[in-house]
This record gives sequence, structure tokens and C-alpha cells, in this order.
Amino acid sequence: MPKPSWHNTSQPLLFPSNPQRLQMSDADVWFYPEVFHEVEGNDIFAALQQEIAWRQDSATIFGRHHLLPRLTAWYGDPGKTYSYSGIRMEPLPWTPTLHHIKAVIEPIAQVEFNSVLLNLYRHGQDSMGWHSDDEPELGTNPVIGSVSLGGCRRFLLRHKTDKSIPKVEARLTNGSFLLMRGPTQHFWQHHVPKTKRPVEPRINLTFRVIL
Repeated sequence: MPKPSWHNTSQPLLFPSNPQRLQMSDADVWFYPEVFHEVEGNDIFAALQQEIAWRQDSATIFGRHHLLPRLTAWYGDPGKTYSYSGIRMEPLPWTPTLHHIKAVIEPIAQVEFNSVLLNLYRHGQDSMGWHSDDEPELGTNPVIGSVSLGGCRRFLLRHKTDKSIPKVEARLTNGSFLLMRGPTQHFWQHHVPKTKRPVEPRINLTFRVIL
């Protein structure tokens, strides 16, 4: 069986063109439509679906336990533990596929990420509630690098305090990269809503720096 395209070290990395800055006050968010071309994105999706140790956690919300409406996994450097909603995640070691994705996006973000949270949205009823990536271990003005693979899903953002500011919507397509940095997590929340429309499974990887 031939090796996937990212194992060919002679192949140059595809540096994205036409980045789009989302028009948002109190934020610094950039969208790169095609960091991975469609064929490579499909190959990486298939590899991650098979090799990642997916799990379904239970989050504590208002004192009650609820199964997360998606599968998750946490990978990173040794000791880079991550906690949210009563869930404590110990990092699993990087896989070659994750190393490849990381190597592609770090020159764009100009950050060396040490961890990644993966979410597998199996169907339209899998979702992510409104939240900010502002946990203390992420530090001040965290840089979040979000890679999307597989089916396209809506990604909504809303300002935390100024309700007069309209929500912002992005379509996170296969192979795209969304970069959130600066004060974004202080002032904005984001989520992936459920949908009754037929959608293909989607894997999202949010790369971070745990202090």
C-alpha cells in the first residue's frame, strides 16, 4: 500500500494563499481556506479516524454529568495536562500524522504548539456549546490553531458583552485552518451548532500552548 502524501518528505508543504481576516472588533481571527488540499485532507482524516484513541467524556454542567455530544482526544508533550468542565485530560504521545499537521500550521501561526484537542463530530447531532478557550493553563491571549477535516460545519462566534455586535459565521471546510489569537478569547465565545441537514463526519483539531 503506498504511503499517504505527507510521508513523502520531498513534497513541499502547501502554504495557504488568500487568507481572510474576519471582521471582528476586540479580536484577531484569520481563516485560511485550504491549508491542506482535498485529497491530502481526506487522507489525513482517514488516518486520524483510525489511529486516534477516541473517547466520549462526561462533562459537569451546573452540577450534573452529561455525555459530550462528540468524541474527543488529547495529545501533546509530556506533562501538558488540560482540564475543562470537570474533565482532566492527560496527553497521549504525538503520532506521525499529528506531527505532520503541526509542522504545516506552525509557520503560519508563528507559534510552536505543545498540545492539541481533537473533536470527532460523527453526525449533525454532535456539537460544541458556546465557550471560550480561556482556561488558566492557556495563559494570556492564547493562540488557538484550528484545523478542520471532513464534512463542512457552521462555526459561530458571538461577543461576550456587547450584544449589539452581530454574530460572525464561518464555514469550516475540509482542509481549512482558523487562527484565533490576541484578545479573541477574552471578548468572544464560539460554538458548533447541531444541524438536521445531512453532514459528513468532521474532525477538528485545536492546537494550543499549555504553560
